[in-house]
Amino acid sequence: MAYHKGIANGMRALVWLCMAALFAACANMGRPEGGARDELPPVFMRSDPMPGATNVNKNRLTATFDENIQLEDAFSKVVVSPAQKTPPRVSANGRRLTVDFQDTLLPNTTYTVDFADAIKDLNEGNILDGFAIDFSTGDTLDTLRISGIVLQAENLEPAQGMLVGAYSNYTDTSLTTQPFDRIARTNQLGQFTIRNLKPGKYRIFAINDVNRDYHWDKSEDVAFYDEYVSPTTEAITVTDTLFAANGEDSLVSHPGIRYMPNDLLLTWFNVGYKPLYMTDSKREDRRRIILRFSAPMDTLPCITIADGAPDIGRSIDEWAMLKANATLDSLEYWIADTVVMNADSLRLAVNYLKTDTADRIVWTTDTLRFFFKTPKENKKDKKKKDAKPAFIVDTITGDTTFLPPPDLEYLGMKQPGGTQELNRPFYFEAVAPIATIDTAGVHMDILVDTLWQAVPFKIQTDSLNPLMRRRIDLEWKGNDKYRFTIDSLAIHSIYNTWNRPLKQEFTVRPPEDYSSLRFTLPGLDSVQVVVELLNSSDAPQYRGIKAAGESDVLLKFLNPGTYYARLFIDSNANGKWDTGNPVDSIAMQPEEVYYFAKKLELKKNWDIEQTWIVDELPVDAQKPYAVKKNKPKLKRGEKSPGQDDEDDTSEEDMNYNPFDRTGRNSRGQRTNRTGQTL
Repeated sequence: MAYHKGIANGMRALVWLCMAALFAACANMGRPEGGARDELPPVFMRSDPMPGATNVNKNRLTATFDENIQLEDAFSKVVVSPAQKTPPRVSANGRRLTVDFQDTLLPNTTYTVDFADAIKDLNEGNILDGFAIDFSTGDTLDTLRISGIVLQAENLEPAQGMLVGAYSNYTDTSLTTQPFDRIARTNQLGQFTIRNLKPGKYRIFAINDVNRDYHWDKSEDVAFYDEYVSPTTEAITVTDTLFAANGEDSLVSHPGIRYMPNDLLLTWFNVGYKPLYMTDSKREDRRRIILRFSAPMDTLPCITIADGAPDIGRSIDEWAMLKANATLDSLEYWIADTVVMNADSLRLAVNYLKTDTADRIVWTTDTLRFFFKTPKENKKDKKKKDAKPAFIVDTITGDTTFLPPPDLEYLGMKQPGGTQELNRPFYFEAVAPIATIDTAGVHMDILVDTLWQAVPFKIQTDSLNPLMRRRIDLEWKGNDKYRFTIDSLAIHSIYNTWNRPLKQEFTVRPPEDYSSLRFTLPGLDSVQVVVELLNSSDAPQYRGIKAAGESDVLLKFLNPGTYYARLFIDSNANGKWDTGNPVDSIAMQPEEVYYFAKKLELKKNWDIEQTWIVDELPVDAQKPYAVKKNKPKLKRGEKSPGQDDEDDTSEEDMNYNPFDRTGRNSRGQRTNRTGQTL
């Protein structure tokens, strides 16, 4: 009895001591003193079930960390593999993380809960990247892995948060009908690891999976690896550095495992599929009918008048002129027939291509009514219209010159610019379709000493806007002054309107204002290459083409400034970048894109030459940091690789790829520099 009483007294004393300590702490609350800023991510302590556990039969997973945590966008970032029909509920409270599975777990199956970069500490936001927990509902745990990186094919941007999946029994229809067998999510750098695979052969894909059905729909972004992949492991020796309490360090080696392959490069693209339908139809004014469609077309619609004798059935080609963009999804019809134009209501039968419910492109006909009511005249306009004709009497000759009424409509002309580039045509443009031009009333002069002298030229129709714009090609003399003049009534529109006189003086930039850049491209002699100079927003400013059989490309007449460069292998020599197609019967990767790793400073009257070896760096190390849009979120004060000095190619970039220095693996495929998974 005395023994138990002694214990009770001891417990009371302990309670009082704890309470005293608590009150003391409360009485001295304030800012903690000293200490370095926490720059480490949360440390995993334990979980239930533990990583690698077998014969698990519960629908909840909990994990505990060494500090309070928070979750960022868990709904999008956290994935369970194999995929769940209903996403799990993921929450964090203090140091504990909880995952409640909504689907019944399958028997004899290895599960992976991949948190990607969703977990970070509560105070400093340090991210725990690549954290995952695996367990099995059967007796064995599958352990193989496949790692790599996903980039956007057209501009090598890291694909953040993209779903990467593996098929073990792949068929031609798997990608569009079956969910992936195993899945993972890319992190901020576009890197991924598909975990807990069985031995075997897999096809690897990446999609942005907008509708969360875990397979590809034709409107979604997609990437694919050309070959079947067989995951393997190899034994390695891992060396760690241990630090003692006194600051001394020592190296410790122990056995480890490398999971292969860890260098897959997937480049995503979009096949450009959009359901085709009409998105807009309107009559903006009496003269114009506008039709817009949801996707590019290769065939124009057939449009006829639906009612109104005697014009019923009359094709639009007979009474309107078409202004269309290159993809034919924006059509602007300028009505030339005055009878049709003056009708307040037009009822048209529009026969066009449309996607039906079976996802087929078929012809369909809509009958559309277009209204336009002339606005009522206000008092000011009516007063001008009713005003008597104005005139001027010459006091010497007595001749009378009548002035045009103030409401007379003129053909508007867009004012040309004030500076002419040395290597570009001169353009002039009307605001309505041009019917005729009296070339005798259009003049181009050059200032010689103090006199204007006529320059011979030809007026040509502009291919991009043949209705309203014309171009003049001249061999300009740099730094000289020119004068462009259009006499009154020299240009006549289809609406019987004429231009007012127009005069524009301008100068031509001298050759010494420009720079030139020549790229020598070793190893690309046999293919056509398109080189683009980019601004700091990654937008093309200039382009040049290196034909097959040539070794370099010269870009001339460049404005001074800071530029970046990329190129693509123009495999079909059509002068534009072409996307790919993942469907097996016509599977095709997008055309390969490369970036020049250094920025280019161009100055006036400079001629620069650069050698560009496109495989000198792994593909994901090529794009300069300054033009990257998908930059990873960094810790406070941390700098991303390449941010300090993008002018120089670092030794790290040159040696990071564990396979070779050419950025290609033993199969000749482009690789990346993702870290090895141990």
